[in-house]
Amino acid sequence: MYEQQILRILLEVGVRGISVKKLAKHVYNHYCTLFFQPDFIEIYRYTQHYIQRHSRSSQGMIEHAEKWGHYRLNPRVAKALLLEFKEKQEPTEEVPKPTVDHSLSLFPDA
Repeated sequence: MYEQQILRILLEVGVRGISVKKLAKHVYNHYCTLFFQPDFIEIYRYTQHYIQRHSRSSQGMIEHAEKWGHYRLNPRVAKALLLEFKEKQEPTEEVPKPTVDHSLSLFPDA
């Protein structure tokens, strides 16, 4: 549910890592709008379980960072993840539109 946002944030923080609470706050802020405010406790628990599931083994997608309580993407797995994210992005080519002057002239062509 929130895994893409969690992975995007972990990718942005890099090797220094981030705590679970700050990670959950970033995910919460991403989904929080003027008309919809998700439950922070639910997002925190989901983030916590997601981190625990994927950091158990040494081959997991997430690993412990140098600072206690901080997590980061496993560098060996992050390369494959970067390729996956890049494949999902569609190239957007902007075609320049011709400019047409629709303004009225102050001086008639007389």
